[in-house]
Amino acid sequence: MKVLMPALFAAALLAGCSSADSPALEPIPGSITYGGQPRTKLTKSPVGSAVYNQFYNESGQRVEETYILQPDRSLKLVRRVVGPDFPE
Repeated sequence: MKVLMPALFAAALLAGCSSADSPALEPIPGSITYGGQPRTKLTKSPVGSAVYNQFYNESGQRVEETYILQPDRSLKLVRRVVGPDFPE
């Protein structure tokens, strides 16, 4: 019983954590998926692999994005970090 209670408590806490609750990231100019999915398909990469992209936005800030390859070979934007070119 002592082992079961913490496991149930942890399961209840994690049930509230869902990526569906967070808003989806929208592509911005410079994103791989800005203007739609790329024309070329990533046929040799395994499904679930990460694809990284770095570029500079209109303000001159460095943008780092992470995509995950979906089963239909499309890219899903899952992470974006915007920061200065040279950290202080």
